[in-house]
Amino acid sequence: MTAGGGTIAGLDAKVAALRDPGSYPEPVSRVEALETHMSWVFLTPRHAWKLKKPVCLEEQDFRTLEARRFYCEEELRLNRRLAPQVYLAVVPLRVGGDGRLRVGGAGEVQDWLVQMHRLPAASMLDHLLATGAASAPHMRAVAARLCAFYRGQPPAPVDAAGYRHLLSGHVRDSGRDLCRPEGGLPEETVRAVCTAQRALLRSAATLLERRVRQGRVVECHGDLRPEHVYLGEPLAIIDCLEFSLRLRIQDAADEVGFLALECERAGAAPLAEVLLQAYRQGSADDVPRELAHLYQSCRAIVRGRLAVRHLLEPRTDAAKWRRRARQYLALAIRHLRAAGIRPAPDRSASRRRASAGSLRRTAVRSEAP
Repeated sequence: MTAGGGTIAGLDAKVAALRDPGSYPEPVSRVEALETHMSWVFLTPRHAWKLKKPVCLEEQDFRTLEARRFYCEEELRLNRRLAPQVYLAVVPLRVGGDGRLRVGGAGEVQDWLVQMHRLPAASMLDHLLATGAASAPHMRAVAARLCAFYRGQPPAPVDAAGYRHLLSGHVRDSGRDLCRPEGGLPEETVRAVCTAQRALLRSAATLLERRVRQGRVVECHGDLRPEHVYLGEPLAIIDCLEFSLRLRIQDAADEVGFLALECERAGAAPLAEVLLQAYRQGSADDVPRELAHLYQSCRAIVRGRLAVRHLLEPRTDAAKWRRRARQYLALAIRHLRAAGIRPAPDRSASRRRASAGSLRRTAVRSEAP
């Protein structure tokens, strides 16, 4: 690959340069490098610098320099919605006249980095949950920030049929990957869960149409997990899903329910309930409980799917990701039951009819003036 007549350095050379404290435009004593599925993140004492890998994975195609610049700028733009103090700039990685790669300065552009303020790990929600330091006031503060964010978002460019299609696609794709032999999950159970979710999505058609009509389906954060919530001052929510508008289009109640699901998985179910209740009050959104549980069940299998896909990567922690996939499948079942259905292969037809009827009755109540 070339840019402006020069040769673009390979990923290994870029990573090696960014591990070097002398490559940065500020005095740096040490650099910590973290690799993710799609990026490298380099932590200096004051900042985090994110380099996108030149990968092509489903909806992410970062193979060209132009694409990586575009998605760096999208990451900056989108994350400034919920973390304006954290996301600072898109900065070039250049090669100087001496042949060395450096952040900023003069020379041929070799790649692009997102520059962020480094946030202390001890103030992230995942750490607070793990140490038992998360509290109900934390959850209420997060809910208040999210309610303000959703109020400022226009309705997403999707109609009710398109939104149902998105949700059904998540169930289809997740069910396929959860049945991979690498995951070690009982295929019969996975299929029963997905069948129940599809049935409930059909039964909830009127509810989903109403959610779209009310403007509750908006362009959200897209990946609202505890490790992305900073509870320092000011509160910030980072690392949104920048590469896919389709995946950012969600019911706000679905996105908040996902964060609650992750709190539940971390052993903090009471705090999850505080978050949901604070969202309902702060947004005046009386989302039907059955629909909220359906959202959480569907979100659980999406996360389970991602856990299984981690098993396909080299040098993966197989025990961790199989355990995670089992956890998500159990959560999917639990929330289906909370929505009124038992996704067992031998469940009776009467149970299925009763569950579908429950959602239909809820839809009728929601439609009442």
